[in-house]
Amino acid sequence: MPGRRTFLIGGGCTAFIKPRATRSTEDMGLEAATKALLDAGITYDDIQTAVVGYCYGDSTSGQRALYNLGLTHIPIVNVNNNCSTGSTALYQVNNAVKYGQVECALALGFERMKPGSLGTNFPDRPTPTALIYQRSIDLEQDLGENHGPGAPREFDNGAQEYFTKYGGGVEHLAKIASKNHKHSVNNPYSQFRDGWSVEQVLGAKKITRNLTKFMCSPTSDGAACCIVASEDFVRARGLENQAIEIVAQALTTDGLSTFESRSAMDVVGYQMSKTCADQVFKEAGFAEGQGRDQVGVVELHDCFAANELITYPALGLCAPGEAHKLVDRGDNTYGGKWVVNPSGGLEAKGHPLGATGLGMHFYIMMQLREWAGPMQAPGLFDIPDKRGKYGLVHNVGLGGAVVVSLLRRPEFYKPGGKDGRSRLGYNHAHECRPVTMNDVNKVKSKSASPYVLSYAKL
Repeated sequence: MPGRRTFLIGGGCTAFIKPRATRSTEDMGLEAATKALLDAGITYDDIQTAVVGYCYGDSTSGQRALYNLGLTHIPIVNVNNNCSTGSTALYQVNNAVKYGQVECALALGFERMKPGSLGTNFPDRPTPTALIYQRSIDLEQDLGENHGPGAPREFDNGAQEYFTKYGGGVEHLAKIASKNHKHSVNNPYSQFRDGWSVEQVLGAKKITRNLTKFMCSPTSDGAACCIVASEDFVRARGLENQAIEIVAQALTTDGLSTFESRSAMDVVGYQMSKTCADQVFKEAGFAEGQGRDQVGVVELHDCFAANELITYPALGLCAPGEAHKLVDRGDNTYGGKWVVNPSGGLEAKGHPLGATGLGMHFYIMMQLREWAGPMQAPGLFDIPDKRGKYGLVHNVGLGGAVVVSLLRRPEFYKPGGKDGRSRLGYNHAHECRPVTMNDVNKVKSKSASPYVLSYAKL
């Protein structure tokens, strides 16, 4: 079903920081949502439904965060889809707008994590990802011995399969990680801004057979928020100068190949990602295999450098077996064919699970507005089509789910005029500041509770 056009009209993000239990999820959520509402020039009274994503938190944490902004009786749904949780929240609100359920909806994601490798909050029962881990371990019979915590070991096995089939090696993972860490230097929201060199990445502590510490995303605390609206809403509110169209979006889960193909790449989402990307480009009107050359900037799920490598062909950015050559050509950074993870990616900017996917959409939205400052991908609009090139988002969670979004500036874009930068008082695309209670007061509902807000800590 084609549905109607939908647009990102507002976005907000907190800094992604080391897990240190200094901020609650409701306070981080309030900061991100306040920024998004200010950016969009609306109040919480305009939000008709909300979906909130997180992996580590009790039920109704979403309500607790959004009740700071008002108690308006709207539907609030909480979702948990592992690392793709934030984009899953956005997928739900996008569909609510796309199919006419509402005119304006909000997706919020946050996470407060523990230091170290990911674990479970339910040690009295098997984790639902246990079979995926076991399948990856089974395939080490073909790939050779490995070691380390579960998640990096699984993705390492995927990279090892790629190396065995097509060539390349750990130096390509180091180049990817170093590229992301260098990009992150320009992102004030990032957890790490060290700009590690290839040699420093290779010399870091080994985590698995191929992966070093600097090739791995850290656990993080943080929040991000995106607001989706219909075209009628965009035009009625005069947001033509900042609305970014969600041209196509899909969510896919695992297929049979995850367990039956004897492919460690499929175990960590290669086929799931390929299926999702192919659906998105088809929905956008492209013939099979086409459209990737019209993408200019990408935020993809580099939870480990290994996953970025195998995701290039999954998204159709190159042919199978050509990912390491893409890396060698520099076609994943400034001056190349695409700028991949200009934010620094998960490896450098951090990976608070529930916020990750929404943060990715925030960064691509700002790229397509041309607000991204030192992170800006050049040449996005140096083409005859005034809509410019597309932005692509890829967010994967094992267990599993993948969300892929294709974004573009709409043809009715009007440069100039009041926008989110004037409403926040600065360009939050590349400047990270906290919010104040005065900011909250500008966007809260008429039905906001003084009692609830008295507990907010900004």
